[in-house]
Amino acid sequence: MSGINYITKETLEQMKSELNMLKTKGRSEIAKAIAEAREKGDLKENAEYDAAKEAQGMHEAKIATLENAIATARIVEADSIDTSKVSILCKVTITNVANKKTVTYQLVSETEADLKAGKISVTSPIGKGLLGKTVGDIADVQAPNGNLKFKIENISA
Repeated sequence: MSGINYITKETLEQMKSELNMLKTKGRSEIAKAIAEAREKGDLKENAEYDAAKEAQGMHEAKIATLENAIATARIVEADSIDTSKVSILCKVTITNVANKKTVTYQLVSETEADLKAGKISVTSPIGKGLLGKTVGDIADVQAPNGNLKFKIENISA
C-alpha cells in the first residue's frame, strides 16, 4: 500500500493497539520459541528453529506493514464528509441495473474493507467506479467478471 491511507479515528487506534501488541508480547513469544528451538541441538538440522526464524521474519514484516499504514494514515471525520457525491466513508445505496438488486456499501480504505460488514475499499473495482458519482448517476464498473452498471440511489454519511 502506498500513498495516503484514509481511515477513521477508531481504526487508527485499533492499528496502534495491534502494533503495540506485536512489538511487545508478539516479539517476546517469538524470541522464546527461537530460544527453545536453539536448545534442542544442531541448528543446521533443526526444523523447529528454521520455522521459528521464518515466523520471526513474517512477524517483523507485519510490523513494518502496520507501521507504514499508520505513518501514511489520515483521519477522516464522519461529520466532514461531503454527501453531494460519492467519496470515502460515504454510505452509498446502489441498484444493479441488470438484476435490480439494491445494496448499501460504505466506501473505506483498504485497511478497513470488510464485505460482510458492507464496507468496500475505494480501490476495489466497484469503489473506483462509484467515486465522484452523484445521486441518479449510472456507474459503469469494470469488474473481473465483466462490465456492471449501478445506479446511485442514495448517498449518506
